[in-house]
This record gives sequence, structure tokens and C-alpha cells, in this order.
Amino acid sequence: MKKVMLKTSLGIAVALASSQLLAAGFALNEQSISGMGTGFAGRSSSAEDASTVFGNPAGMSRLKREQVTVGGAAVIAKSDISGPGSNFGGETDGDMVPVVGVPMGYYVKPIDDHWSVGFGVYVPFGLVTDYGDGDAARYWGKKSHVEVITFQPTVSYAFNDKVSIGFGPTFNRIKGELGSNLPTPAFLGGQDGEVKIKGDDTAVGYNIGILVQATDRTRLGLTYHSMVDYKLEGKTRVSTPLIGPFNGDKFDATLKIKTPESVDFSVTHELDDQWTLYAGSTWTRWSRLKDITVQNDVPAQLAGSPFETIKEDQNWHDTWAHAIGASYKINKEWVLRTGFTVDQSPTNNHDRSPRIPTGDRKVFSLGAGWSPNDDMTIDVAYSYLWEEDVKVNQVSATKGSYQAKYENSAHGIGASLTYRF
Repeated sequence: MKKVMLKTSLGIAVALASSQLLAAGFALNEQSISGMGTGFAGRSSSAEDASTVFGNPAGMSRLKREQVTVGGAAVIAKSDISGPGSNFGGETDGDMVPVVGVPMGYYVKPIDDHWSVGFGVYVPFGLVTDYGDGDAARYWGKKSHVEVITFQPTVSYAFNDKVSIGFGPTFNRIKGELGSNLPTPAFLGGQDGEVKIKGDDTAVGYNIGILVQATDRTRLGLTYHSMVDYKLEGKTRVSTPLIGPFNGDKFDATLKIKTPESVDFSVTHELDDQWTLYAGSTWTRWSRLKDITVQNDVPAQLAGSPFETIKEDQNWHDTWAHAIGASYKINKEWVLRTGFTVDQSPTNNHDRSPRIPTGDRKVFSLGAGWSPNDDMTIDVAYSYLWEEDVKVNQVSATKGSYQAKYENSAHGIGASLTYRF
């Protein structure tokens, strides 16, 4: 059963969709360390290890040995915040994104010359932000922690040496804690109220891909990651003196959200026995996120009040990300990688929130793979991300105003181990 607890106010609707971990929207890229080294160029066409379960399930047909890939990435983000902040006071400096880890694990087993099966566990969406009690942004999004963990059983079929397809249903578990403070007038005590959301749900989607060996040295890959529709059901608890006699009452509540579908197309070209070139583009349908709406089953006394239907516009737009990369095989044991990515932000200047104060970004990546023998490969990667400076300018009748300039950057490091049986 889906479970969510909502301590709500006029500002509750910003919570679920407007936070992120310095990725496009609240999507994460860190599902493959070998792919991370090339800036995820060639994500759907490279099929270098078992992480192809996510990148392109059709790529399992290229893996001729049973194997497992496990690893993780850490994101170290930094935000320089400046500006007037809130008319209710508070600080406007300091980082709001702690160091976070992103785990992953995959398994692939060839059955015969045509069929392969596999399984993946990874994190496609996530966010962590924490401004703290004294920050000027506390009324607009003090804390956010949301993650989606996906389990994906997968099968691929190779028609011949040139064309293969793959498919995997995804079982997606979303959970999170999101909150913000509420300003309270001095004549009601002056102590902040609080907005919190704690919730979880499970929903089903799917990934499907095709891989084409166009020439002896060139592969084309196309992968579709489906939209996933979540519905959180639970209770709303009103816990602010602003509504007087109803303080502490609980109401049935429903909150719906969709994570967007995406399409990834990429090319891998083996220039010679040492150099391999990669290129790719990813389209994500963030325009599904027009607004966040919480429906509450309130008593007759509150019918028609702001607590019955709580809504805030987001008006996100579809995005494109483009990447190029290269790898150089030094010898049988070592390969070096590099990549460069440009990635659009789905937010707009009018609706941008302190929970997602990001703009378009660029990412430079480096990586290496070490194979001490035919059975094992260790991959490592490093990425540096920097964003265009953006401004947040929000005004609310209950929360006052918030104005700030954000300069965001992040370091990403990752490592994985592939073992072949």
C-alpha cells in the first residue's frame, strides 16, 4: 500500500518535482562508470559491460560471457548563493547539497547465439538538498530527499550479427522526504510552522532498445526509457497556527507525479585498433511536469479553502543533451577515456524555485579501464560539471519574497568492477 504523510500549507505543491541533484530536472546520469568516462556519449551503442542493461538492453547480445558489473558514483556539489534573499531574513550563503552516493549493479548471461538475459539495479532519479533552519530559502524548500530505485529484468535477441533488440520491464520504487518552513505572524507567536512530505510508491515502466552493427567498425543504438506514473495516497496534517481550530487535523490526500520518458540515440565508431569515437543525443519529455497538485479530502468547514486543492505551477519544458567522447586503447590491459557533454535545464526564469536553482550545464569527463586479465575489468571516472549562473525570484502572499543568484558546480567520481565467469 502506498504511504505518505503530508504536513502541509499553501506551499506544499513545490515539494516533489522541484528538487534535484545537479542533473537535468531530477534525473541522474550515473548508471555506468565506463559510460561516465566518455561523458555518456555512446550510451546506447557502446555495450562494453553489463551496464548496457540500462544503456541499451539490446547490447547484451554483444557480451559473449556471463558477467556482473557493480559500482557506484559520488557527487560533490557546490553552490555559491548571493543576493538579498528573503524579506523574512536569513542567510544566503553556503552549500545546500551534501555529498551523495549513487549505487548500481548488473548481471548478464548469454543463453545461446541469439538470446541473452540480464538484470539491473540502478538509480535513475534522485535529489538531495538541505538549506538548514537559518537559511533565507527555508520557506521555499528547506530540505529535500527523493530517490527512485529501479529493478529491471531484461532479455535481448540477436537476429543475426548485425541487428539485435532488447526489452526490460522496470519496477520502480520512489520514496522521499521534503519540507519547508512556514512564516507565522508575531501575534500568533512568531514561531515557524513546517511543511513536510514523506512518501513512497511502486510503479511499473519499461526500457526497450535496438542495436545495429552498420559497418565492421560502426554501431548505432537507440533506447527508449518509458514514462512512469506514480500515485501517493495518505494523510495531510495541518500543523500551523495560521488555521486556528483545525491545527493538527488529518485529511486524506492524493499526490500524483510522472517521471518523464526519454530517447537516447548514439553512435560508436572504431577508428582503428586503438581509437574509438562516441557521439550521442538524449531527448527527455520534461514538459509533462506542468504543475504539482495535492488533493485533500477536507471537512465541510474547509471546503473551498486553499487546503482542499494545493497547486503550484512548474511549466517545465523538454530538454536535449548532446555528448561526444573518445577512448584510446594503450594495450591489452589499459584503455583511457574522455568526453564532453552539454545539457539543458527544464526550468524557466519565471517559475524557478530554490529547490531546483539550475541552468544549462556543461560536463567534462575523464576515465580509465584496467583489465589485469581476461576475467576482470576495473573502471574509474571523473567528471566536472559547471552551470550558467541563474537567478531565483519568487513572491508569495504567505511566504514573502525570495531573490538569489546561484553559481553551481559539481565533481563526480566513480568506480566499478566487471567480472566475467
